[in-house]
Amino acid sequence: MDDLFAPPPGLIAGVDEAGRGPLAGPVTVAAVILDPSRPIDGLDDSKKLTEARREALAPVIRQLAMSWHVEFVEADEIDELNILQATLTGMRRALLGLAIAPSFARIDGNRLPRHLPCPAEALVGGDALDPAIMAASILAKTARDARLRELDREFPQYGFARHKGYPSPGHLAALREHGPCPAHRRSYAPVRRALEARR
Repeated sequence: MDDLFAPPPGLIAGVDEAGRGPLAGPVTVAAVILDPSRPIDGLDDSKKLTEARREALAPVIRQLAMSWHVEFVEADEIDELNILQATLTGMRRALLGLAIAPSFARIDGNRLPRHLPCPAEALVGGDALDPAIMAASILAKTARDARLRELDREFPQYGFARHKGYPSPGHLAALREHGPCPAHRRSYAPVRRALEARR
């Protein structure tokens, strides 16, 4: 663990995702390069923060970070690639989308995407260990939540603003009643079953 805080020289990007488990909406990946001269108080794993705290921190991260990028991998691409490959693809795109090229990346989890633009390490539980990954987790989560609120306005019958696409009882009931919408991931079993039931 000691070497975690002795990174290689240069700019370190943290990368994390939100939304692997939901039945609808994108998987969202953020990459963040923090500015060591402008530390951000209160960073933590986004899952440990209240929604209000995440929403308060997100604009601070966007303002104070040296560079950040949020990438959405939409439902149709998730269906085409599978969720693991879609997430890894999003991680690569998020790093490529940074306005400043990092010299190293720390990626939350146990898998590294291929063809990254810089050397990288996978860090299990990194969203509780590395401030840049914490910042990325907050940007990914808040950006995805905002997208699901947009989808809720477009498809109000599903309640996306409440459950954010996760398989809540209300969401599953709406799927059975209305069938899937274009934002649903058709490769996921509950969505597939809802499609088959309407044939």
